[in-house]
Amino acid sequence: MNGSVYIQIARNAIQEQYDGITIAKDFYLSKYPELTQKRACFVTLTLNKRLRGCIGSIIAHQSLLEDLISNARSAAFQDPRFPPLTKEEFSHLSIEVSLLTNPEPVEYSDRVDLERIIRPYVDGVILRLGKYQATFLPQVWEELSDFDSFFSHLGMKAGIGNDPLSYHPEIYTYQVQKYEEQSHD
Repeated sequence: MNGSVYIQIARNAIQEQYDGITIAKDFYLSKYPELTQKRACFVTLTLNKRLRGCIGSIIAHQSLLEDLISNARSAAFQDPRFPPLTKEEFSHLSIEVSLLTNPEPVEYSDRVDLERIIRPYVDGVILRLGKYQATFLPQVWEELSDFDSFFSHLGMKAGIGNDPLSYHPEIYTYQVQKYEEQSHD
């Protein structure tokens, strides 16, 4: 399936909030049956090459079509790091959709062992310690390419500080298929 369909669905889901149009779900489901499969995705919004919202699912729990719609709307209007997206911003927005594989647990003995296992730029990482959890998509390696920096920021995102590996948290990895829209900047 052409990835531009994922972008189109995400864009339409956001535009619904401004124009009152309704996504033609039946059309998409009949034309692209793979949208009925349970899949997890992230929708990332950028404005002027800067993050403007990013929300997603780690575990597949609904159809890909519903996940795309829900995560696009949440990234635009409910990402707690940003105010709701304005219609003016929407016209300049770039959208990226990442389809996730199912997360796999990583067995590791220590930090050195984990560094040997994790594949920068390939693996997305979920860090979990009790009730604390955070994830970074593989794309985050582009900004935090150093292993220590990547995990330090992931630990802070999870709320357990900048040395999360000292607690020997649960680690899961996943990969993504990434589809990005040509910039509207």
